[in-house]
Amino acid sequence: MWDYIEDRARKNGAYIAETGCTVRACAAHFGVSKSTVHKDVTQRLPLIDPALSKRVQKVLGVNLSERHLRGGNATREKYAKCKKSCE
Repeated sequence: MWDYIEDRARKNGAYIAETGCTVRACAAHFGVSKSTVHKDVTQRLPLIDPALSKRVQKVLGVNLSERHLRGGNATREKYAKCKKSCE
């Protein structure tokens, strides 16, 4: 694996583990695609740094379990905002 890919995978993993952010937020922070971040932290990181990979997988598991709640809250806020501006 090329050095810059390993470095990027470590940076992505460390950022997710420290902040608890989503893959989408990590991708926006580093200016890469969600697919790149996801591949880095799920396929490449376990080969590079297994301990960091375990921490990242815990964060990703929490994000996955809360995903439906975030979507519901976003929809609720969207319609609340629309209701205020339509009155």
